[in-house]
Amino acid sequence: MMPLFAALALLIFVAIFGSALLIVAKLLSSRAKPSKVKSESYECGLPEQTTGNTKTPIKFYLTAILFILFDIEIIFMYPWAVSFREFAARGAGLYIFGVMGVFLFVFIFGLFWEVKSRALDWE
Repeated sequence: MMPLFAALALLIFVAIFGSALLIVAKLLSSRAKPSKVKSESYECGLPEQTTGNTKTPIKFYLTAILFILFDIEIIFMYPWAVSFREFAARGAGLYIFGVMGVFLFVFIFGLFWEVKSRALDWE
């Protein structure tokens, strides 16, 4: 019963605090309509050259998503490498090594799939 009460209290606090922040921001914000210059994107002091509806190729998004995916996998490997000796000292080294082996298998399979499907070819 206690964890449910704590979660409910946290939910109520977040809702009230978030609403209060939105109300304060609305009260403190400027009511004046921004000028045309202020609404434009900044182009190093030069007038805007293109419209805002230019199409970005999907390859840029795919590259970004793949970078984030593989970057996060590398980030997960670092704590495992740091704490592996502790697991081995407690007798769970082989299990933890096997789990990381499965993780690396998925990682390497994804890397081979990325190369095989030509996900990063720009032509």
